[in-house]
Amino acid sequence: MAEKQEEPSNTQNGEPDNAEEGEEKKKKKLKREDLPPFEIVTGERLPAIFFKFQFRNVEYSSGRNKTFLCYVLETQGKESVTSRGYLEDEHAAAHAEMAFFNTILPKCESSLRYNITWYVSSSPCVTCADRITETLKKNKNLRLTIMVGRLFMWEEPEMQAALKKMKSAGCKLRIMKPQDFEYVWQNFVEQEEGEEAKAFVPWEDIQENFQYYEEKLAEIL
Repeated sequence: MAEKQEEPSNTQNGEPDNAEEGEEKKKKKLKREDLPPFEIVTGERLPAIFFKFQFRNVEYSSGRNKTFLCYVLETQGKESVTSRGYLEDEHAAAHAEMAFFNTILPKCESSLRYNITWYVSSSPCVTCADRITETLKKNKNLRLTIMVGRLFMWEEPEMQAALKKMKSAGCKLRIMKPQDFEYVWQNFVEQEEGEEAKAFVPWEDIQENFQYYEEKLAEIL
């Protein structure tokens, strides 16, 4: 199981830890260790603390060893249906990208068209990129746009080749702009009950980091 590193604590968010919370964390840790190797967390909205840490488009992503994938799935047939939610991989053995195709969209019906947009904390690994390429080649009625906060291991030749294959298969890969982070905040992040929705507050280097990754992706593709 991948270790969590540098996860923001309650203390960092103005909520002091106490002994009771410590006990709860121990229980959760024990439960997590009992989980099977394939475990995916799903939901409609993710906690703000996870968004602020995992989606931050930093150059060096120390401790950000999980993938958060927010999706909008439009199914077009006699009637159009739109669904949305998020996936979070809990263990290193299962990745959110794989889980989307295995659980959210297990099969593509040829009579329907699917427009899918992902907002992902980082770009897919080589294995997931290959699965995406295969899926798009098999299902010509599927359109996929992936908006990523960061590029994962983009300097590796194998990774660059996998991203190029995704593009050739029809996948649109984009770096998230500040407006995209704001969209995720408004549509996929939990807001406090009984309070007005808090406005998205961009971090200091959000625009510079977007430009950095956009240049790197342009060089690769």
